[in-house]
Amino acid sequence: MKPPARGKGHAALNPQKKVRSAEHGENSSTRPLLEAFEERKKLALSSIVFIRFDGKAAQSHIPEGIDPSIPYPVQLQAPMVKLNPASITPESLLTGMLRVLGWDPDNANGSAYRAYVRAVRPELFEELIAAGVQKAESKEWLVAEEIFFAASGLDPERPEPFINLALMHEEHAKQLSDAGDEAQAEKEDEVAHKYYQYLLAAKQAFPPAYYHAAFFFLRKHNYDRTVSLLTSYIGMNDDEERTNKAKSVLEKLSSMGYLDTLFKEAYDFIQMGEEQKGLERAKQFVDKFPSVWNGWFLVGWAHRRLGNWPAGAQAFTTALEKGAEGADVFNELAICQMEMGDLEAARSNLERALRLEPENVKIIVNLGALSYRQGRYKEAEGFFRAALEFDPEDRIAKEWLKRFESAGGSAEPTGEQNL
Repeated sequence: MKPPARGKGHAALNPQKKVRSAEHGENSSTRPLLEAFEERKKLALSSIVFIRFDGKAAQSHIPEGIDPSIPYPVQLQAPMVKLNPASITPESLLTGMLRVLGWDPDNANGSAYRAYVRAVRPELFEELIAAGVQKAESKEWLVAEEIFFAASGLDPERPEPFINLALMHEEHAKQLSDAGDEAQAEKEDEVAHKYYQYLLAAKQAFPPAYYHAAFFFLRKHNYDRTVSLLTSYIGMNDDEERTNKAKSVLEKLSSMGYLDTLFKEAYDFIQMGEEQKGLERAKQFVDKFPSVWNGWFLVGWAHRRLGNWPAGAQAFTTALEKGAEGADVFNELAICQMEMGDLEAARSNLERALRLEPENVKIIVNLGALSYRQGRYKEAEGFFRAALEFDPEDRIAKEWLKRFESAGGSAEPTGEQNL
């Protein structure tokens, strides 16, 4: 498996290579990049110098396994005018080679670097994957990405770095979406999508890619793709627990009408800003599936976006009565209740949403806006500061705190903040 080429510019949205898959046909495949990839690459390699072990002095310090006929990258800890051969350690060589393999995997001497690294640290690939996962779980996205790049550069045939990169970008997208930054969240999802495309187009099927990609498309409400991938995954006889979950999801999708055309049309219309058309489809859907909560959620969502607060609140309440239990339902219901002036009910539902998703920045900010409306200014400020602890770039929380600072703790809200 050859890793996708790294292009320039925006997140690899301009595919440079085609990879054929027996199941999926022609798919564009390219190694996704962040928008500032070239700058990051330049910075990453700025601390690297290439050396040759020429001459007696240099060769007296040559580590075992080094080919003196080719240049080797060395990671510098600080800028140097002249590199002292005695300062070169196996660790600085190893770090330099990993960095070059991560950012320049097609380097002319890459195969020699890989052979050396594997010889001196045969377990390093697994160590890199574990370290990258740990950094991703800590939300250190760029560090995690560079570690996964290094792992893929070290062993380009292995799919594990790419599935972890896909999952990492997905998780980052979820965090951005929770913070209300839908534009950046979509960019992260596009990068994750490219990694899934690459993995699914491989000649040799990698079952975890089918499993995780299915849930990616489920989150994006592409139910046909979800069904296709889960069905394929079940036939691979991979992990028993995951196989059982895949079967359960397929049954749920069928029983709850997610595969119905009306549901898909209703969701798409609302998402595209055509709420009235979406509402019409959603109402037709609940007529067809009156006991399914997700249809009532769509009715409420359309009404909320149209500013029909009482109708929205009633639809969300019906969704809860039909079995809905996610944080989104409580959050949406609370927004309607706030606009209707029922602040105590709104608080109760936002608190329930927060118990379900304690790090959801959107919910925390809404609690701040609600506290402000109730005259609890210190509490409101605390919520906005808490939101920034989870996402330092959250725009709405920043705007509220700026108004607090400029108005001495009693800033007047401008525009709708609870979204």
